[in-house]
Amino acid sequence: MIATRRGIILLIFSLVMGVGAAWVANNWVTLRLLPQAEAGVKTDQVVVAGLEIPYGTKVDSRHLQVISMPNGTAPEGARGDHAEFEGRVATQTILPGEILLVNRFAEHLSGSTLSAIVSPTMRAVTVRVDDVVGVAGFLLPGNRVDVLASRKIKRRAVADIILSDLKVLAVDQTTSTDKNEPIIVRAVTLEMTPEQSVELIKARQEGKIQLTLRNPLDDSSHVEVVEPPPPVKKEVKVAAVRRPARTVHKVTVIRGTTVSTVKQTK
Repeated sequence: MIATRRGIILLIFSLVMGVGAAWVANNWVTLRLLPQAEAGVKTDQVVVAGLEIPYGTKVDSRHLQVISMPNGTAPEGARGDHAEFEGRVATQTILPGEILLVNRFAEHLSGSTLSAIVSPTMRAVTVRVDDVVGVAGFLLPGNRVDVLASRKIKRRAVADIILSDLKVLAVDQTTSTDKNEPIIVRAVTLEMTPEQSVELIKARQEGKIQLTLRNPLDDSSHVEVVEPPPPVKKEVKVAAVRRPARTVHKVTVIRGTTVSTVKQTK
């Protein structure tokens, strides 16, 4: 009995020692080989959004984080330095964790953030609206709109789409897009070319303008500018000047037996 107990104890002890040795060996191999495997993979530092960056927001350090990505997997335009994005203005809404790309930010040199988000060669023009003209308050920065102009021609109302697919830069004095509820606005700032701004000012002077909200997936363009017909020139009839008719007088002259008639015109 004693020998049997000793054999069982030695067997259990051997099993415990074997399991312990296997665990120690596994840890040793993991600690030795894993760092070498990780050291063999080259990585790049990439800046991502630490929190949501709304459209038109000036970026600072609290918006940014840096992560590591395998070499060559970062998208074009990504950067690994905070300085590449700090102080710039977001031209689109950036979601948390999204990789930051330089072409989605505008450089803010001076003035307001609105001037920084206006595209090169474009202009920002503010249009005065009310709750109806402003699409019942549902216009928000980043929306796309068409501009309709109405005027009267010969006592008849005519409406045309004069500008199409314009980007809303701001409503009143805000460029934030984090609102979904309707708000009452008094002015809408649109982005357009210099030529389009001339058309808008002319239409506003000739009559009334109204904005129509576009679906963001609609990229069609429909602009028909109907020029007013040229004014009809009235023909001025010159009345003919009537000259007074000449009066003819007949004078009969009798000389002896000779009688003659003489005509005198006045």
